[in-house]
Amino acid sequence: MANSPDAPEGAGEGPIPGFGFNPPHALVPGIEITDLAALQSRVADGGLQRVHRADFHSLTLITEGSGEHTVDFVVHPCRPGTLLWVRPGQVQRFTAPRRMNGTHLLFTPAFPESPTATGRFADDWAGPSCRQLGTSGDYATTAALLSRIRAEYTRPEGASRDILRLLLGALLLHIDRLPHRGTHPDPHARGEVYARFRSELERSYATTRRADDYADRLGYTVKTLTRACRAATGQSVKQVIDARVALQAQRLLAHTDEPVAVIARRLGFSEPTNFGKFFARHCGTSPGDFRRSEQMTALAEPPPA
Repeated sequence: MANSPDAPEGAGEGPIPGFGFNPPHALVPGIEITDLAALQSRVADGGLQRVHRADFHSLTLITEGSGEHTVDFVVHPCRPGTLLWVRPGQVQRFTAPRRMNGTHLLFTPAFPESPTATGRFADDWAGPSCRQLGTSGDYATTAALLSRIRAEYTRPEGASRDILRLLLGALLLHIDRLPHRGTHPDPHARGEVYARFRSELERSYATTRRADDYADRLGYTVKTLTRACRAATGQSVKQVIDARVALQAQRLLAHTDEPVAVIARRLGFSEPTNFGKFFARHCGTSPGDFRRSEQMTALAEPPPA
């Protein structure tokens, strides 16, 4: 993983510092498995403790120590048995990463063997970022799958890309069926309709917030999209669209210095006042107050170790 602030940016991303997938000793293109401590040692100047985003997936199973990890404004306490999954584009920051260690798996969106089988949850920006497995059988199975991936990745005779893809697919499918509160009322209902909608949403959330536009582009009715979104998230299609726009607004307000009016235009609002009303309705505060609150929180935090 190499620091690349100029990495390609998605719609409305703005200048949030980023990391591209570029391991120093990649044994197999598109995937790497290492330890959190090893990653920390090669990212200079406390880079993991600063706000950043990546264009790849990172899965971390904490095995030693404790700390915190922030993903899109949610702070997750970490201890042995914590499983973190940060997806491409999510804004994250470690707190005191040197105080904890664990297995750290990185892979690009294109690496998994079967996108049709895993894509419905692998690239879900609203998917759960943290699970507390404790010492359950789920922890043992997750650790065993990661260990098997590591064994294949470091195989003296050379790793098989095909085997790694199959092992990764097994791990992702195992994670998908782990119990998790609240995020997906029916995790197995995220089928093709929702997956296609989610992909179109990522392309278009900065240009349209109308459910009718998404239905027309995808060839579905709004009723069909709403049914798929409710099965996957418990929310209507309009609520999912607005939640994605609100999240991006929070990212840009908290992690860039762009004026509110510029952010409003980035996200498709013709007038800053309309953006302000939208943001207050969905986030419970004004854009300016949200930015000031985040800035005060950042100032109160200790500098990177």
